[in-house]
Amino acid sequence: MSVPVFLADTTDLDPGAGRIVLGGPEGRHAAAVRRLRPGERIDLTDGLGRVAECVVSDVGKDTLTAEVLRRYDLDPPAPRLVVVQGLPKGDRGELAVEMMTEAGVDVIVPWAAARCVTQWKGDRAGKALARWRSTAREAGKQARRFHLPEVAEQATTAQVASAVSGAALAIVLHEEAAEPLSGLTLPDKGDIVVVVGPEGGITDDEIARFRAAGAVPALLGPTVLRTSTAGVAAAAVLLSRSGRW
Repeated sequence: MSVPVFLADTTDLDPGAGRIVLGGPEGRHAAAVRRLRPGERIDLTDGLGRVAECVVSDVGKDTLTAEVLRRYDLDPPAPRLVVVQGLPKGDRGELAVEMMTEAGVDVIVPWAAARCVTQWKGDRAGKALARWRSTAREAGKQARRFHLPEVAEQATTAQVASAVSGAALAIVLHEEAAEPLSGLTLPDKGDIVVVVGPEGGITDDEIARFRAAGAVPALLGPTVLRTSTAGVAAAAVLLSRSGRW
């Protein structure tokens, strides 16, 4: 069984302290839900690459105290993988975020594409974004990621085009593309940005704007995937070819 991971404040993981008290929702989950006991191993991280390997020394009602065995910092992975995700219908957005987080995507950008059936507006936007971020956080802990993915604010097409223009490599997944995703030359550093359209697909105008900004249309495979699974499939191809897997 893998060692469970919990999130802690960066200041709690600073060098020097030999003991860390885990409180709040994380401490409550460890003590009351996971029912951890003294002597069990846990890893604490701030989600930014700082890690403390610990052993539980004491458990309260909703807190946990851990003795630090070892501390270390992990550099962020390179190249960085950014997936721009057209908003899916229903709870498929959380499914996409969960799978991409488990795979190793570094940044997930919700995109209000022209053909999105789902619209994030007003209070709904804030609640939907909070669900995506919560999903990424929990999936990251489950996957033992010490660099948790960033879930960015909802982006417009203009903002996506700007991200495309600044990328080391930008890719738009499209069923009519001639170039296979597996055949692209990948950079060693910088951002690889992958644009995934919504259920209705990417419009000709969106494709034109992204190509003008430097994006390369690419074919993921011979079948058409759902928008909620295309991102993780593309990530699997790119992460394996980049050497990160």
